[in-house]
Amino acid sequence: MELIDTHCHIDVAEFDADRDQVLARARAAGVCAQVVPAVDQAGWDGLLALCRRERDLLPALGLHPIYLERHRPEHLDELQRRLAEERPLAVGEIGLDYFVAGLDRAAQQALFEAQLRLAAAAGLPVLLHVRKAHDPVLATLRRLRFPCGGIAHAFSGSRQQADQYLDLGFRLGFGGSVTYDRALRIRALARELPLTAIVLETDAPDIVTAAHRGERNSPEYLPEVLAVLAELRDEDAATIAARTSANARAVLRMWPVTTV
Repeated sequence: MELIDTHCHIDVAEFDADRDQVLARARAAGVCAQVVPAVDQAGWDGLLALCRRERDLLPALGLHPIYLERHRPEHLDELQRRLAEERPLAVGEIGLDYFVAGLDRAAQQALFEAQLRLAAAAGLPVLLHVRKAHDPVLATLRRLRFPCGGIAHAFSGSRQQADQYLDLGFRLGFGGSVTYDRALRIRALARELPLTAIVLETDAPDIVTAAHRGERNSPEYLPEVLAVLAELRDEDAATIAARTSANARAVLRMWPVTTV
């Protein structure tokens, strides 16, 4: 089985000591590709260099809403240039975060809209970070008529919100949260949504699976997410692996887009 981790921060410092070993274990576990989203301009060069060195790591460039204090207006100009020169897989990680106290919502909104416009102009999908903000994110996507789709990362909204994302050309990312017995709403969604809606992710080093609670998360744990999905849906794991990988390839326009 080949799995695609659609959201993994393998470039961050938490992996500096053993990144090569982690990548080797992930590949041995069947992870054939990892999408690596940026969070700030300072990390772009290192992220791109890593993805050039490891061909199964695929870059996304963006400015994360949590790190507003790191972002400058000129970073948007540089993002526009990088999108044209580097042609990353997607723009991300971008979005709105209403969970973290004290984040300026107006500044988040302006940053989000600016990056959506850059993504639309470049013809690239987006990787969305959304916490306690699905309705304003959906409203923004509709108002701007964003045409390129993408992935709602670590989806935790309602079924109604899920359907709205799907109508707008997005897929929904499921990762470590679904492995916890108490995550009732997420597990219900994983069970009820059409398989065409779902892509897999780890968000490593964050959102670790239940079996590794308290540890650093790792892309090698992606098969654990797959196993829980197979159990919840009472479907064959190989079928879920193939379909979710095809979903990722389609929405992110990866090689090759296949029909399963």
